[in-house]
Amino acid sequence: MQTLKVAIAGFGGVGRATANLLLQRRDHYRQIYGVDVRLVAVCGSRAGLADANGLQAHQLDDLQPGLSGPDFVAASGAEVLIEAGPSDFRSGGPGLDYLCAALSAGRDCIVISKGALVHSGPRLRELARASGAQLKLSGAAAAALPTLDLFEHSLAGCKVLSVEGILNATTNYLLDAMRTQGLGFDAALREAQAGGFAEADTRNDTEGWDTACKLLLLANFGLGAQLTMADVEVDGIHSVTAQRIEAWQAQGLVPRLVGSLSYVDSAIRASVGIKTYPLSDPFAQVNGKNKAIRINSDAMGETIAIGGGAEPLATAAAALKDFEHILQARGHSPLLY
Repeated sequence: MQTLKVAIAGFGGVGRATANLLLQRRDHYRQIYGVDVRLVAVCGSRAGLADANGLQAHQLDDLQPGLSGPDFVAASGAEVLIEAGPSDFRSGGPGLDYLCAALSAGRDCIVISKGALVHSGPRLRELARASGAQLKLSGAAAAALPTLDLFEHSLAGCKVLSVEGILNATTNYLLDAMRTQGLGFDAALREAQAGGFAEADTRNDTEGWDTACKLLLLANFGLGAQLTMADVEVDGIHSVTAQRIEAWQAQGLVPRLVGSLSYVDSAIRASVGIKTYPLSDPFAQVNGKNKAIRINSDAMGETIAIGGGAEPLATAAAALKDFEHILQARGHSPLLY
């Protein structure tokens, strides 16, 4: 049986969930693809662990200081890298160094953090093209919600006319709390943080930057655009008050933070901001921490997907969906269905 070695860089909650799910699915990979998948290395920013024979779940709490960085991943012999580190779209780090090194060496890469993709997407695509490595990013582009899959597979051959996406679970939860409980923004945010539904620092979410990052990935990797963050008009949800919510409710409208792509004179225009929808619109029914995407195309009309699995498992599963695509591209056809 052929062996395939995997490394994970970035070992916070999502990285650990991905490692555990990968190990749980080893029998699945053997039975379906005839491949012995081994997790040979994991690392965070300062510590890691490696074993050429494959790590086991019980070892993952005993990382060793100093084992980290692109050279550590290369020394592990991994053929596939899953990058799940912190995301900084302004610098691309820390994932950018890992991805550049791996793609240059011809290692297939599955990317979960958005920062490097937003910062240096064209460079990473060129490195993958030059080396023949595969670059997959479902986990970065709204995770459990199928987005890039729709462009690449379901709508293949169609011309996309416009895209709308509810792409951030935290802001959707906050807007719903304001609408259903009559809370102001600050009160809704405190409730969400107390309930563990929002981070201590939610600015990337509430100011619209997380949605903008995902929108750029859809435009650049899904539609072949060359947009940067400077090309995106970004507005968040801070301007939404209880009074505005009440006014929208009186009109039968539901607010959502939406990322939008449209064509203006053959150029793609990207924006993030509040849109309101009548109760009859599917986007009005995307409640809580769910996400959604609506794509209009020339031949297939309107396509809508709605989803929102529990985190971090949903993001881990999205990354491993990419892993199965890599297995198939490497010639490991499913042995049974």
